[in-house]
Amino acid sequence: MTQSSVLTRVLTDINKEQSLSGTSIIITVFGDCVSQHSGSIWIGSLIRALAPLGINERLVRTSVFRLVNDGWLSVRKIARRSYYSFTDSGKSQFERVARRIYQAEQQEWDNGWTLLVLSSVPVEKKDELRKKLLWQGFGQLGHDLFAHHRFDDQSLDEILTETSVTNDVVILHAEAREFPSRMALKTLAQEKWGIAELEGRYKRFLVIFRPVLDAIIKKTKLDPEVCFLLRILLIHEYRRILLKDHDLPIELLPSGWPGLNARNLTVNLYTRLSPLAEEFITSELESAEGQLPKASYSFYERFS
Repeated sequence: MTQSSVLTRVLTDINKEQSLSGTSIIITVFGDCVSQHSGSIWIGSLIRALAPLGINERLVRTSVFRLVNDGWLSVRKIARRSYYSFTDSGKSQFERVARRIYQAEQQEWDNGWTLLVLSSVPVEKKDELRKKLLWQGFGQLGHDLFAHHRFDDQSLDEILTETSVTNDVVILHAEAREFPSRMALKTLAQEKWGIAELEGRYKRFLVIFRPVLDAIIKKTKLDPEVCFLLRILLIHEYRRILLKDHDLPIELLPSGWPGLNARNLTVNLYTRLSPLAEEFITSELESAEGQLPKASYSFYERFS
């Protein structure tokens, strides 16, 4: 199977479920790539980079316009060129997801839980807060009760500050009694965390990307542009799943959980694709200062 045919097959499989969203794939490009290489990109480079994915110039321009209006991106005009970068808010939102995408393996669970009570949150802010909490893996146990088995204080503080509800949310820490609670918690996870649907998403991800790894292993020479595009699609699809994944400890998941295999595949593929993908990024993509510089130090800490 040629590299171009691998890319075509991946695109076809992804689009069977849902066509690639211009805004979503652009957020992935900024988060995975642009943020690690100066943080800014000329829209002409973005248009050229996304064209092989079937995203045309008009869709790119429409998508970045929406992302600017929604507060994700900012634009700087120099002469007749436009350069885009994450806003502080957009960067913060992606970095919270990035901590989950590129994190090292999960630590052992200590039976602890973080509980949030939202009953005092103003009605007009609840929808935004609820969406951000679900994106970060919180489960909704009741109308105003959210739970997570482990959550870092930095991300929670950022969410509460961004939605201006720091003084409206009650934060509790609890510990599950291990033996009496384990089976009941597994049942609760099935009911409240959508485990069956998530399992199907991970299995589909494996079907799409396992052949990519097989094809790459067999190739002695890879194309930098194809490596870049495959890496973007890999992280884009993995990110979409993580936004639905509540990151539960393995003790509460069904045996043979495919999420573990999906993560191992993502790390393996990302590691193999990145050297040539980085070559494409620094030689073909531009910011106001010229070709994008080499990746920042934080890039090399991913999956470490």
